[in-house]
This record gives sequence, structure tokens and C-alpha cells, in this order.
Amino acid sequence: MIQPSALVLLAVSLFTPAASAHGEITSPPARLPGPAMAQACGQQAVNAVLADSTMPIESVPFSSSSSCNPFLCRGALFADNASLLQRFTPGQTIPFKASIPIPHEGPCNVSVVNTQTNSVVGQPLLVFDSYADERLARLPANNTAFSVTLPTDGEVLKECGAPGVCVLQWFWFGEGARQTYESCVDFVVEVSTGVQEGAAQGGGEKLNKCGRVGKRRQRR
Repeated sequence: MIQPSALVLLAVSLFTPAASAHGEITSPPARLPGPAMAQACGQQAVNAVLADSTMPIESVPFSSSSSCNPFLCRGALFADNASLLQRFTPGQTIPFKASIPIPHEGPCNVSVVNTQTNSVVGQPLLVFDSYADERLARLPANNTAFSVTLPTDGEVLKECGAPGVCVLQWFWFGEGARQTYESCVDFVVEVSTGVQEGAAQGGGEKLNKCGRVGKRRQRR
């Protein structure tokens, strides 16, 4: 007799080939699913992402629990990823690498997101009006290898000093496929007391329900 857990794993394995391989950040290390995500969003969601780490948000079988936010880091939580925390300094340039086995053209940005308020801190650090265009014979090199630079003052320094608060979020929306991809890198900014006190105050832009930068959504 097949146990229920085996049926779940079988269902995930059958589902994966049709949906596998779209895109994700591979460096710096991004949030992964784990027990805390399973508690919030369901074990099926965790199993699906473990089977295909590039899966779009729309294909993940999230639970309907109010504690699960699929459009914030695809449901992944800091509690499962404390060991992956990155430590950066003001003005530091951070190289990224992305894997995009199946491209879908659409906008993309890398932003600092306060996960406690689900809002963008300051301005996006990098914006692509058109990203991962499947009509191209070869993707531009900067689609899979790029960098962002942290500001030297402002809201990021003010809000991102404690672990578990801020992430560098890579957000990509494939317009034709109507699919959303997110990878989140947990980080803290290490600053001197003088710099911290001089950081400008102010709030970031709220993310809409699809996880996009509300005021920065651009279409071609």
C-alpha cells in the first residue's frame, strides 16, 4: 500500500517535468524552502520548490493560510535561512549570477525589500525594462551576470541593520507566460555609528499583491 507521503512525492515528480526550469538566482545564496515555510505555506509547496527550484510562483501549490505570502520571496522564510545571511557594507558592489534555462520576456528588477513591512526600501538598485527575451538567439550576458551597488546613505542603512529584516529581491515577470519569479538574498548592512545616525529617514514604496514595485512597473 502506498503511503500518503509517497503519493505527494509522486504527484510532485509527475508535475515537475511540465513546469521545470525557468529561472533563479544562484549567487549570492538565495532563500531556500524549509520547515518554517512548510508550516506557513504547506508541505506540498516545499516539495514542489525542492523538486524544481526555478518554478514560477503561479505553479507552486501554496496553502491558503493567511500566514503564507507567496509573493514575498516565493514563501521562503528567514527562519529556514539564517545560515545564508550575507553581510555587506555601504557602497559595496555585489555580483549576482542567475540561471535562466527557459526565458520569458518581461520586466525585471533587483530591489531591497523590508520583509517586515513588505515594501521596497529606497529605489530599485537595478531595473531591466526588457529581460530574458526568448525571441533572442542568445540572452545578453547581463541577464545572467550582473551587479548591484548598495547606497551609502538613506533608508537602506537605516532599516537593514538587523538579521531577518531586509533582502535583496530579484523580481522577474514573464509577460507572455504570465509567470512571476523571485529569489531573495538575506543581508544586513554593517555601518559605523556615525554613518547610521546620518542615514536619511523615509519610507519605501509598497509592493502590490503580485510582489512588484508598485510605482516602478514598466511595460514595453
